[in-house]
Amino acid sequence: MTAAIMQPYLFPYIGYFQLINAVNTFIVYDNIQYTKKGWINRNRILVNGKDEYISFPLKKDSDFLSINQRQLAATTAEDKKKILRKLTGVYSKAPQYDVIFPLLNEVISCNEENLFAYIYNSIRAICNFLDIETSFVVSSSLPIEHQLKAQDKVIALCKSIGATGYINPIGGVGLYSKPAFEIEGIDLWFLKSSEVKYRQFDNEFVPWLSIIDVLMFSEKEKVKEYINKNFTLV
Repeated sequence: MTAAIMQPYLFPYIGYFQLINAVNTFIVYDNIQYTKKGWINRNRILVNGKDEYISFPLKKDSDFLSINQRQLAATTAEDKKKILRKLTGVYSKAPQYDVIFPLLNEVISCNEENLFAYIYNSIRAICNFLDIETSFVVSSSLPIEHQLKAQDKVIALCKSIGATGYINPIGGVGLYSKPAFEIEGIDLWFLKSSEVKYRQFDNEFVPWLSIIDVLMFSEKEKVKEYINKNFTLV
């Protein structure tokens, strides 16, 4: 049984969904410290041929709180409306807009105020749409020593669910040791995404944008093909 472990990201790029789809169980970190300027509550979309961020402001709080302890800002209701208007403005002429916008409207309009719960809901909704059948587990629900760090924590999480294989994005090659995993009876692989290229109106292609962009310009079956084929395991 294979596993992957990641923080929850807001409408992440397609490689995130390739990783989810490549494993039997996907563990989502909820009890890990929130980090600024990452992808937890923001991502990039296409605006006038260039990438631009969309983000959900958070309630001001301690920088040491975990993701599951953070809350969306009091202005979130209006922020959601602004983001939906922005998505309509930039994607209304995209070929899949009529199919995808209702999904995004439902996800973005979710009334959940907790940051983790809100983003977790969005990830599950996109996976359901794409027929990804991977099981999800929330990290804090697992019986491990949660004070462990880095590789030791990953191994403990894998062992807690009986995983015999762990897949990590290619960016983690320098963080994890295959022999250390093998000692624990776990095979370690790294997922390397190949470029997913599609037509973005008549603009020069901007890669690795939010899954929103991929969905707006590509039919569902094509997106599923990207998720199943456009990567290698090393």
